Amino acid sequence: MYWTLELASKLEDAPWPATKEELIDFAMRSGAPMEVVENLQELEDEGEVYDNIEEVWPDYPDKDDFLFNEDEY
Repeated sequence: MYWTLELASKLEDAPWPATKEELIDFAMRSGAPMEVVENLQELEDEGEVYDNIEEVWPDYPDKDDFLFNEDEY
């Protein structure tokens, strides 16, 4: 599984919480790159419901991971 910020951003508007199959369906309907669908297909399917992208990609960076400080501007 190979995630990048660009690929993961294609799931930001996904209907969370969602199952693996729902996420794959969303990615296909929304025209996400095939890499997104392939990454989702590689998830172990244990019937889990994912609440957000962090559960799909645990290393998904959040705003605190960047050095940009919005309060300074």
